[in-house]
Amino acid sequence: MNLRDRRLRVLLVLPVLAIAFALIIWRGPDWKPVHDALAAMSWEWVIVAILFNLLSVFARSLAWDMAIKQSMPPPHPRYPLVFSAFCVGLFGNAVLPGRVGELARVAVLRRHLPGRSGSTPRLVGSVFAHRMFDVFPMIALVIWVLLFARIPRWAYLSIEVALGIGVLLFLIGLALARMHQSSAVEGMGRLRLLWDRARQGLGVMRKPLAAATAGAFQLLGWTLQLLAVWSTMYAFHLHLPIVAAGLVLVLMNVATIFPLWPGNVGLTQAAIALPLVRYGVDYAHGFAFGIGLQLIEASVGIGIGTIFLAREGLSYAMLKQFESPASEPAEDIPIEEVERPERARAGVSG
Repeated sequence: MNLRDRRLRVLLVLPVLAIAFALIIWRGPDWKPVHDALAAMSWEWVIVAILFNLLSVFARSLAWDMAIKQSMPPPHPRYPLVFSAFCVGLFGNAVLPGRVGELARVAVLRRHLPGRSGSTPRLVGSVFAHRMFDVFPMIALVIWVLLFARIPRWAYLSIEVALGIGVLLFLIGLALARMHQSSAVEGMGRLRLLWDRARQGLGVMRKPLAAATAGAFQLLGWTLQLLAVWSTMYAFHLHLPIVAAGLVLVLMNVATIFPLWPGNVGLTQAAIALPLVRYGVDYAHGFAFGIGLQLIEASVGIGIGTIFLAREGLSYAMLKQFESPASEPAEDIPIEEVERPERARAGVSG
């Protein structure tokens, strides 16, 4: 990202950031109760929540692995490589704004696919498909929450908008996946070739059994994350029904749909604390719970992400390069592939 792009981003984000922090200060909690609630955490339940989050990461990475297997011809990257790339992506999403981790996991995995033409757009398509499988668990969670949770009026619109966006993206992905698949590369222009490869990355959405398997892993991941939220509640001595944890999980995801800064810290805590007031939870206590919940989730993403970042021989500075599409590694489809059919490539390394 060049200096001009950085200045433009700062100019765009700073006003939003200023308004957000003004709202946080205006509606901010009494910080002494926040400190007391954090100091009184039950570390046994914190460990349980961390374990549930780790299991959720494992389940979600299996869903992406299934999407990759349906997105490109064999040989496929081995699951340990997929898991490594997935964890680096978690690290990127935790420490950088703008969902940079999604680009990072594609770039990391592509390093293990030497000489494989079209791997990048196919992997991008697989990431998109993987995210689309979040829609069904989200719909089920939202319906459950709408029926049984105590939802403040202001939250209804945000939940409905987020749900509508998710369904729309899923339908677009499904339509793209079911478009006529071009098997001939000869005569295709470079941009059309890239588009065709990216659409092939949605291949899992054309195969009911594979799609059901990937969806089941995503559902398992969401269920484990729900249990992690509920466990964190117990860590903060909030003995609430599990549907309250479902409400927190929904609003936490809504608050991070547009990541203006890492984790939207502050706004996320407010979005968590305000609805819990209807469950008799003091706003300061709910804000402290939101801090603890985000720290637990971030600790998992940053912790295992750091391990696999080192394993891949990468650094934080290298990861930041993915903030700009222009700074991504060059596309791996050779020009000559535009003029002749795709040929078999070397096997997968690693």
